[in-house]
Amino acid sequence: MSKRDYYEVLGCGRDVDQGELKKAYRRLAMKHHPDRNPDDPEAEIHFKEAKEAYETLSDGDKRAAYDQFGHAGIGAGQAGGGFSSGTDSFGNIFGDVFGDIFGGNRGGRSQVFRGADLQYELSLSLEQAVAGDSVSIDVPTQVECNKCDGAGAEPGTEPTSCVTCNGVGQVRAQQGFFSVQQTCPTCRGLGKIIATPCSSCSGRGRTSKVKTLAVQVPAGVDEGNRIRLSQEGEAGRNGGPSGDLYVDIVVKPHPIFERDGGSLSCNIPISFAAAVLGSSVEVPTLNGQVMLKVPPETQSGNVFRLRGKGVRQVRSSGVGDLFCTVQIETPVKLTDEQKNMLEQLDKSLQTGGSRHSPRTRSWLDGVKQVFGRMGA
Repeated sequence: MSKRDYYEVLGCGRDVDQGELKKAYRRLAMKHHPDRNPDDPEAEIHFKEAKEAYETLSDGDKRAAYDQFGHAGIGAGQAGGGFSSGTDSFGNIFGDVFGDIFGGNRGGRSQVFRGADLQYELSLSLEQAVAGDSVSIDVPTQVECNKCDGAGAEPGTEPTSCVTCNGVGQVRAQQGFFSVQQTCPTCRGLGKIIATPCSSCSGRGRTSKVKTLAVQVPAGVDEGNRIRLSQEGEAGRNGGPSGDLYVDIVVKPHPIFERDGGSLSCNIPISFAAAVLGSSVEVPTLNGQVMLKVPPETQSGNVFRLRGKGVRQVRSSGVGDLFCTVQIETPVKLTDEQKNMLEQLDKSLQTGGSRHSPRTRSWLDGVKQVFGRMGA
C-alpha cells in the first residue's frame, strides 16, 4: 500500500514552518496516542504515521530530499523508511520530540506530567442505585488553556530553554565530595522560561473550570462502589494526558428498606387480631406492591422471605430476596369498652393454661432454672 503524503498526514501545506509543523504533530500525537485510545487499534497506526511524517519533515536534509523526490528520496534506512517498532510513552514523546517547544532537550528529564486524578462523592437514592440512572454532576477541575493550547505562552510567542539548567529542569550542586541534584531555581523544574505568559492562564497552561458530566450509573451499584471516568480529571501539563475522575457511590438511607448486598429487609406492622387469626398483608417492594400471607398464630419477630424481590447486583445474574419481619402493633388510645373486652379475653386465655402462651411458659421455666442454680 502506497504511503500518504507527509504534508497531508500532518494537515500542513508545503510551506509550513517548523513551529507550525511541531504544533500539527503535537495535536495528532495527543489525539491518536495509544495510551489515550486503548480500545482503538487504528489509533496506533495513525500515531506512527504522524510520527514518521514529523521525523522526516522536521529534519532539513530529509525534508529537502522528500520535497524533491518524495518517499523514494529519503531511503529505507532513514526516519521515513518505515514505522519504528513499539510505541513511545507519553513521557518520551512529549519530553523528547516536543522538548524544543517547551524548553527541554534530548536526554534531559521529561517535563511532561499527567494530570491529577479527582474524586467525587455521588449520593443516590436506593431506587437509583438498584435500577441504574444517568446523573449529571458538576466537577471543578483544571483544564488545558484554550488560548495557548497548554503551552503557557501568549500565542505568537514561544517558551525558551532555561539557560541555568539547559532545559533539563534540574541542576547539580557540588558539596565537597558529593554532587547533589536539585530542582532548578530559575525555572522551578520546568526547563523553560516563559517571557510572555498567556494572558488567559497567566503562564500556567491550565485554567479553572466547572465541568458538567453525565455519569452512567449501572443497575445494582451499592455503597462504596466506584465508577471511573477516564481522562475526566485535571489536565496534564506540557501536553501530558489528563487524570481520571473517580465517582464514589453513597446510597442514602431509605425510609422502608435496608440493603445487604442483593438482599432487602423491612419491618411489617400487623394488628394483634391479624397475627392471631391470620391475614393477607400488602407489602411494598421496589417494583410495586405484593401480598404476603400471614398464617394464624404468627409471633412478633417472625421473618418471611419473598424470593426474587430483592436486588440484582452489578455483574450478577441472580436477584436477591426480600425479608419481611413481622411486628405486632400494640393498640393505643383504647376506649373503656375496648379495655373491658381485652380484659375478658385475657382472663379467658389464662384459663387455658400454657397452651395459649407457649413462649411465656418456656420463659418461666428458664427463669426457675436460673434461680434454682443460684439458690443451690
